[in-house]
Amino acid sequence: MKLDMHCHVKEGSIDSKVGIEEYIEKLIDNGYDGMVVTDHDTYNGYRYWKNELKGKKYQDFMVFKGIEYDTRDAGHFLVIMPEGRKMRLLEMRGLPLTMLIDLVHKNGGVLGPAHPCGEKYLSFTNTKRFYKSPELIKRFDFIEVFNACESEESNEGAARLAKKYNKPGTGGSDAHKIECVSTAYTEFAGTATCETELINLIRQNQIVKAGGRFYNKTVKDKMGKANKLLAYSFWFYNKGGELLKRRSRQKKMKVESPVDPIDPIEIPYLREAKKEKMQKLRD
Repeated sequence: MKLDMHCHVKEGSIDSKVGIEEYIEKLIDNGYDGMVVTDHDTYNGYRYWKNELKGKKYQDFMVFKGIEYDTRDAGHFLVIMPEGRKMRLLEMRGLPLTMLIDLVHKNGGVLGPAHPCGEKYLSFTNTKRFYKSPELIKRFDFIEVFNACESEESNEGAARLAKKYNKPGTGGSDAHKIECVSTAYTEFAGTATCETELINLIRQNQIVKAGGRFYNKTVKDKMGKANKLLAYSFWFYNKGGELLKRRSRQKKMKVESPVDPIDPIEIPYLREAKKEKMQKLRD
């Protein structure tokens, strides 16, 4: 099973120029079996798929629900929750990494750092959290070892981390432009038809290979040294978002359940019981 594990679509990420249908069609043309939609701090891209396309088009192509979460102190993390579940808190950026790990694992999900050796503030090994607590890597479920928008040096560093800590290594294009779509992949020994099955494949380390080719037309490539300004500006962006969402996050954690169905699953006997109840009401 061949997947792109790091995908941004314009229905969910404001910085993406690729619609999910265009994304899917190019992946199919290049022999992919599916994708994980990992928009920034939102499930809107997946929601568009679920509400507009699921069950109507691309029946043999798997679209999995994921998210790229902006932590307060450790950069970007890719998160996959089980089928039928999402966490409201994952759409409110700014949780500290340790809390994110606890919440994801408590609710059956998996997570790993996106481009862990990439830009300052955006990538785990270039944050203060890494220098204070490098052994947190032991709590990750996977590590993104190939990102098509990163440098060869960045990906080599990620691969060394995965090997050192014996973690499954994933590959994703991180595509925001159509030219970048299908530049990276993760090959699994088994197949998955839902997020729960995909999580099991990751936990069992059923990844055969992760790799691809580099995309050399990214914004940071075009900006050159000036890209440092973009990286430093992220600190202010993330800090502002964390402060802005802090009260809402605290309310969700204290008053409401942070877990919420996105694709409700009905156990067969409950579904039959519901039908019988509805029939009695009609009679």
